[in-house]
Amino acid sequence: MGIGAALYAVFNVIFNVLAIPGAMGVSVRPSVCIPMFFGFVFGPIVGFFTGFIGNIISDAISWGGFWWNWDIGNGLLGLIPGLAYTMYKREELGERKTLVLSAIMAAIGSIIGMAFASLTDIWVSAMTLEAVITTEFIPAGLTDLVNGVILTPILVKAYASARRR
Repeated sequence: MGIGAALYAVFNVIFNVLAIPGAMGVSVRPSVCIPMFFGFVFGPIVGFFTGFIGNIISDAISWGGFWWNWDIGNGLLGLIPGLAYTMYKREELGERKTLVLSAIMAAIGSIIGMAFASLTDIWVSAMTLEAVITTEFIPAGLTDLVNGVILTPILVKAYASARRR
């Protein structure tokens, strides 16, 4: 869990410079695949911890603070794929069906995690629903979905190959 959180924090800090124009504090973060991978391979608690703590650390370094709702949303990025942990056998890790499952769970995690984070900004940051959807949920949800669906199965396949050796 600690390694996952540290990796997520470091890569978030690196990629936080790639801000999406017109979005409120949203960056293109291929690093979202880290909590998704850790959750899928090691379970939902590990995935949540990786996303939650890693995001707290990276926000503190990048922005000088933290936002609890976005930290929970990033925790959900790892927890949701982690729910699939009991849906496959360890020896099947890296096979086509587990790679497809990891991509599907990454997509669901992206949507649920970023929906939670952005929609709670209606109360946390006194934003309108329209502003939340256009400046937070769509940019964050889409970039996390694309990065997660593409990169999580790649990490799962690489880990499975290394584990077999």
